[in-house]
Amino acid sequence: MLLDFFTYDFLTRALIAGLIIGTVAPILGMFLTVRRYSLIADTLSHASLAGVAIGIILGINPILAAIVVSVIVAIGIEKLRLSGRFGGEAILALFLSGSLAFAVVAMSAAGKFNGGVLAYLFGSITTVTVGDLWMIGGLGVIIVGIVWKMYPQFFLLSFDEDVAKANGVNVVLSSMVLAVLTAAMVAVSMRVVGILLVGALMVIPVLAATQYSRGFKTTIGIAIVVSLLSVLSGLALSYFYDLATGGTIVLCAVGFFIISTLFRSFRR
Repeated sequence: MLLDFFTYDFLTRALIAGLIIGTVAPILGMFLTVRRYSLIADTLSHASLAGVAIGIILGINPILAAIVVSVIVAIGIEKLRLSGRFGGEAILALFLSGSLAFAVVAMSAAGKFNGGVLAYLFGSITTVTVGDLWMIGGLGVIIVGIVWKMYPQFFLLSFDEDVAKANGVNVVLSSMVLAVLTAAMVAVSMRVVGILLVGALMVIPVLAATQYSRGFKTTIGIAIVVSLLSVLSGLALSYFYDLATGGTIVLCAVGFFIISTLFRSFRR
């Protein structure tokens, strides 16, 4: 039965999309988690839903619309946060609730609130098209390349903005770039795990990896391994037992986190 993944085109596309997102998501999630800013992924996922609503209403590619809207929201969040006038959690709550409200009202007013929206809420990895795959793959390469180039800036920024500034890091630019990359990753990941669960795939593998108390880069590597195992096991279980793919992937990630926590307890 495992050969089905290579026999059917839609399963092959699902596997490739899952592996790409499973590799890239924890890389960004590592910087966000260390920075205690992981809730921005959930906020941007709701902004992506607003973009999906705009795309459906206007008749354009919902994923492209989601990327544009989430990037705009990410820039707005960082501008308000860096201004110092509002707390980070308050800003995230503002955009999260506002984006969700806009999406619900817009789709209900246009009569577009139907079963098709559920595919974006909870994921529909088996409906990934070749065009989606090129978009996910291209964006994944761009994100990895930028993170590779800006790793020292992101590393310092994640631990302390003042220290980063003292070391000559352009904090405003680095924060904006990290937020924009996160927004784009969240928007394209909704095909795999869904808008409501994409934040979990960015954070839970990182939390599992931190249980092993390794260096920063090693922890990123462990997080990627946990994420890929979650995607593979979740995709397989959802196919064999007819389960929701996105939720199954996240539950597998939670399972790996529990195993990592138990391993740390026994090691102590």
